[in-house]
Amino acid sequence: QVQLVESGGGLAQAGDSLRLSCAGSGLGFSDYGMGWFRQAPGKEREFVGDISRSGDSTTYADTVKGRFTISRDNTKNTVYLKMNSLKPEDTAVYYCAATVFNKGFDNPNLYRYWGQGTQVTVSP
Repeated sequence: QVQLVESGGGLAQAGDSLRLSCAGSGLGFSDYGMGWFRQAPGKEREFVGDISRSGDSTTYADTVKGRFTISRDNTKNTVYLKMNSLKPEDTAVYYCAATVFNKGFDNPNLYRYWGQGTQVTVSP
């Protein structure tokens, strides 16, 4: 059974940093491109960024570019989302997802497995 489990969410103040983790099990982790998405209350799910199977390529949404960094450690079956200079508009539930493609980019339909999400709340 494939599982993706996010952790590291919580309450932060504007300007703070947080690092989210997503641990995968039941899949050949290094065979999957990984993506991060987020969904704020009353809004559509939004692409945050993705990373290739080997970790040598990343893509970011314009809204987070320069502030967020995605990395992965295939020896630990874990992908990370480091979030710096947080803003209140970053408040959302953050989801990691796995795609059989090297990269899924911003197309949620390309992602086969999804985590349950972790809440990030940023206060002004």
